[in-house]
Amino acid sequence: MVGLDAFAMTNHCLSLTEYSADEVRRVLSVAKELRDKRAKGQRTEDVLAGRTLAMIFEKPSLRTRVSFEQGMYELGGRAIVLGQEIGIGKRESVGDVTRVLCGMVDGIAARVFEHGRLVEMADSATVPVINMLSDDAHPCQALADVMTLMDEFGHGPEDLRGRTVAYVGDGNNVAFSLAVACGLLGVAFEMATPPGYELPQEQVDAVMRAVPGMELVSCHDPVEAVRRADAVYTDTWVSMGQEAEKAERLPKFADYQINESLMSNAPDHAIVLHCLPAYRGVEITDAVIDGPQSRVFPQAHNRLHAQKGLLAVLMGGA
Repeated sequence: MVGLDAFAMTNHCLSLTEYSADEVRRVLSVAKELRDKRAKGQRTEDVLAGRTLAMIFEKPSLRTRVSFEQGMYELGGRAIVLGQEIGIGKRESVGDVTRVLCGMVDGIAARVFEHGRLVEMADSATVPVINMLSDDAHPCQALADVMTLMDEFGHGPEDLRGRTVAYVGDGNNVAFSLAVACGLLGVAFEMATPPGYELPQEQVDAVMRAVPGMELVSCHDPVEAVRRADAVYTDTWVSMGQEAEKAERLPKFADYQINESLMSNAPDHAIVLHCLPAYRGVEITDAVIDGPQSRVFPQAHNRLHAQKGLLAVLMGGA
């Protein structure tokens, strides 16, 4: 691993709005370096040898848990998985749990409902705190997303400047973090959502504060949104915690499905992305997710590599 100690990095990863473009590029560069070494069978166990990450889960997970746990293993560290049994914020205060963990482990990663819980943890922490997903943001997913764009459209983050991502669906945590990541790397971001499901104005303001002058477009016409897209992205229309809204949401989103008809309006070279899990036949069809334009499963695999890059920089550069 080259030059980790020489790079000054933000201590935590709660939201990409806290990161500079250079910091994001650094994580992506380290991620790519580690992925290349893995492909060549080269060892990287010295990067986090002897270090431990505590992982707290309030929400279920597949890609997040496997990518972080396997990532720690491949970098020479280990992960301790903690579920709701620890009673964070109930059995013990968030601050007390955080202070206890900081005396025992080298990093804390949490997948939570309320973003404020992560902020409270970071305020009490003496080790890096990583947002594995909150209702407000999903920075780790966004890092894997732009890494997938790099694989398709260039060799490094600088090659993405001038590209366009079209996000079709719900203005949720994934959309917010992806918009920030795109802006930091010079990628235009166009959103098409049903009326009332746009990114909240406070999140739009946060994106523009983080990346003044970025091209951030919001509309209600998915056809218009994809016309110049290099990548078309979607996510579930009903996120965790919104199950009671499902019957209300589905009819409103019906015209926002990523299907062959919609993709016929995008450039021929456009790729399709989805953060998974996908509800096939709802927000995306089988023909698209399994078709030649799909990069959904390489995108999922990049969760491992992006997480390794983030872990190496935050925990290996101390």
